[in-house]
Amino acid sequence: MEHHDVTLNIHYTVPKNLWKKVVEVFHSMPYWSGKNCNAEAMWTGDNIELYYSVEPGGLQITGEMPYEIWRKWYPALKMKLTEVLGYEIGEPEEGYDFRYWD
Repeated sequence: MEHHDVTLNIHYTVPKNLWKKVVEVFHSMPYWSGKNCNAEAMWTGDNIELYYSVEPGGLQITGEMPYEIWRKWYPALKMKLTEVLGYEIGEPEEGYDFRYWD
């Protein structure tokens, strides 16, 4: 099992209609558990326990997932989010800008 902690350039000020699309992407991803985010894993499976939270610095995803799964799952997540939001999704520390910001 490997720990992951990433922050994506999705700011909490994204319009509600786009947040709905973000959640739809989450639901479409493998290992979605359907649980709420009151400290319950959002994606679960064998050696998988990932959570997401909306933080001032962006959308955070943290938890455990084997590297062999993560290396395919994470790029697929970013690609789907890029498609629904209409701008490239990635980690701000790698130079990806926020589109929506107060």
